[in-house]
This record gives sequence, structure tokens and C-alpha cells, in this order.
Amino acid sequence: MPDHEAIDRQVETLRNMYVGSERDAEFASHLRRLLKRDAEGTLRPEPCKFTRTGETRGILHIGEPGSGKSCLVDHALAKQTGLAEGDFGQPLYLSCSVPSPATFKSVTLALLEQTGYTGTPKRMEAWSLWQLLRERLSLLGIVVLWLDEAHDLFCADRNLILRAIKTLMLGDDAVVVILSGTEDLWRVIRTDPQVQRRFSVMRWSPLTVERDGEAFRDLTGAFCSRVGLTPPVEGDVIGRLFHASRYRFGRAIEMIINAIETALLAEEGHLGLDHFAEVWAMAEGAPATENVFWVDRWWLIDPDPAEEVEAAAPTRKRGGANRRARA
Repeated sequence: MPDHEAIDRQVETLRNMYVGSERDAEFASHLRRLLKRDAEGTLRPEPCKFTRTGETRGILHIGEPGSGKSCLVDHALAKQTGLAEGDFGQPLYLSCSVPSPATFKSVTLALLEQTGYTGTPKRMEAWSLWQLLRERLSLLGIVVLWLDEAHDLFCADRNLILRAIKTLMLGDDAVVVILSGTEDLWRVIRTDPQVQRRFSVMRWSPLTVERDGEAFRDLTGAFCSRVGLTPPVEGDVIGRLFHASRYRFGRAIEMIINAIETALLAEEGHLGLDHFAEVWAMAEGAPATENVFWVDRWWLIDPDPAEEVEAAAPTRKRGGANRRARA
């Protein structure tokens, strides 16, 4: 009988660990150029101004869901000593996940709540609320504003939101703005050249076995060692893992941890393909003949086949649907 409580603790420990990569250094280089330094080169909690009119700059952090972009930004801001604590005992950065569906007013209210402001008049017009937000950011000494899931910002209020973002990056109390989201975010930002020029862009490239394989083999081994398992012996486990996780960093790590949990619950002393296969089957609902971790020619399986996207179309019911590639 497995000790479920002990397993839960072990798995929780793994899930709470931050897994770094070369992407951390890349993001840090984007952030460093946006903050001032003291004589020794230490970053100060003060945005650089890039024009005589007092404009700051920001970062667009682009990646597909499960890439790991949110964890990276959260970790980078939390460990940045210059932003650690202000006069009111709180960090000098503010983070907020964009509510969905989003409107200019709902986003502003969410940000105000993050500043600790209560009792906001619900009938106040959106632009007045935005001015109130700017006052709150100035009062708290906020240096960096991070909006996660920012692709949800650009709804019917897109032009108003773009104009509001520009106001945050101009003047005596201007802040550094970080927007993280999917490629949809980049496509919208490109429609406004005045906004686009204010941001540097960091993208998450897909995982590759050639570049990332060794690091993930080491990571899997370290995770297994921590919980008392021997790591997988199959030579192509990392290739299968990357394919199953859509070549996304965060999803691959989550799949490793879920497979380890499966092995622990089965009271087996090793981590193998069968544990990954079980996780895949539960997540994808695919039969064994289409399981990336069981078939021989796993690279032919499309994890996101086109017919699933079009499943609701009437023509799909007439027997002419394409099938997934089989091994």
C-alpha cells in the first residue's frame, strides 16, 4: 500500500522547484537595460528614461501555453534585489493576470485590487479609474508592472488599452511594463507602431533534443534521485517527451513530474515509458495505438490533429474525416 501522504509531499516538492535555463539569462538581459544602475553597476529601483519626454521601455514575453513564460517572469522579478521591497513593505513590482473576458474597465479594476485599493466606485468611468490606478502606482513606488495572459487584453477596447499602456510609460512616474502572452499578443502590438517601438521582444523557442536533450535527461535523473527512483533507460524517452509536450518547456517538466507520481503510486523503483504513457493516456484520451510513449514511430503522431479542431463541422460526420497518423 503506497504512502499517499508521503508521495504527495515528494511530488509537491518537485512542483515547487524552479527549473532554470538559458532563457533566464536572456530575460535578465532584457530587464537590466530598463533599470538604472549605481556606481558599482548594481540595478536600482528606477526605470531608465529613453527620451527627453521621459519615456520608459518594456518587454514583450511571447510563448505558447505551457512554455513556462509566467514562471520565468515571476522568478526573475522576485529575485531582483532592487525590486524586493519598497517603503510600504511590498515589492516594487506589481503583477496581475488579465481577467478573461477582459474589458478596459475590468483590467483596471483588477490592477487596482492588486495595489490593495478597496471601495472602488463601480460606476466610475473607466478612464477615471485608470488615472486612479496611475496615482496608486506612484504612491506605492511601483517600478515594474507585469500583465500576464496579456493577449486577453485586446478585445473590443483594444485601442483604448493600447493608449492606456502608453500613458503608463511616459512622464515622471512612468513604469516599466512587461506583457507576457501568446503570439496573438505580438500580432496586436504590431498594429500600433508607437506601442511596438517601446518594447523589446523575447520569444520561447520550441525544445529540441539537440539543444535541450541533455539538460532534460539530467533534470529527469535529478528528480528521480530526489524521490528514490532510478531514471528511464530508454534512449528515446526525451524525444518522446518533447513530442508529447508539444516541444514546450513547462509542459515537459509537468509531464516528468506526473510520470514520477505515477511510478511512486505504483510502488515501482524505476521511472519508465509505461509511466509516461499512462500520464499521456489520461491527459489526451488517446488509445494505445496513438500513444506517443508506446508506438514505435511516435514522431508520426500529431498531438493536435486537425480533425479535432474541426470536429463540430457537419462534414466531419460523413465518414470522410482524416485520421491521425498511425505508427
